[in-house]
Amino acid sequence: MFTDEVRLERLRADHAAALLAFERANRAYFARYISDRGDAFFADFAAVLDARLAEQDAGVCHFHVVVDDRGELIGRVNLVDVQEGSADLGYRIGERWAGRGVATEAVAQVCRLAAGAYGLSELIASTAVGNTGSRTVLERNGFTLVGDEVVAGKPGVRYRRPLERVEAAGPAD
Repeated sequence: MFTDEVRLERLRADHAAALLAFERANRAYFARYISDRGDAFFADFAAVLDARLAEQDAGVCHFHVVVDDRGELIGRVNLVDVQEGSADLGYRIGERWAGRGVATEAVAQVCRLAAGAYGLSELIASTAVGNTGSRTVLERNGFTLVGDEVVAGKPGVRYRRPLERVEAAGPAD
């Protein structure tokens, strides 16, 4: 289990090469659970990253990479569509690190950031009904089931977690 060695870093331009390599290496794995990003994402990755960084600079999203104790990029945790104290949570942990508590710890860290550094009051997350790993991560982090929805064309569920305002340091840069 890597939980003591996992940290979040706010997405930066210098993460580009490692992030693209991570997404390529895990593309087939992720496609088993969520919609594939499509070839354009990979072909136009520099433009995609620039757009994400602009969204982050505007304060409408907070993107993070998950790194291990050696500095290897092993996942992502994102807060998107920030408005009125709420944001949607999304995360991807690479296949090699699945089942080791990495997602649970990374989501816990982003929940603390959301309540502290970002001043949010609630997070919303969705997952496919059959993605028991993701559902477990959310439930271990205090998310409660609030309803059904469609996720990537499949039956899904929606979770919510209220956040209490806390003082917290920002993500590592």
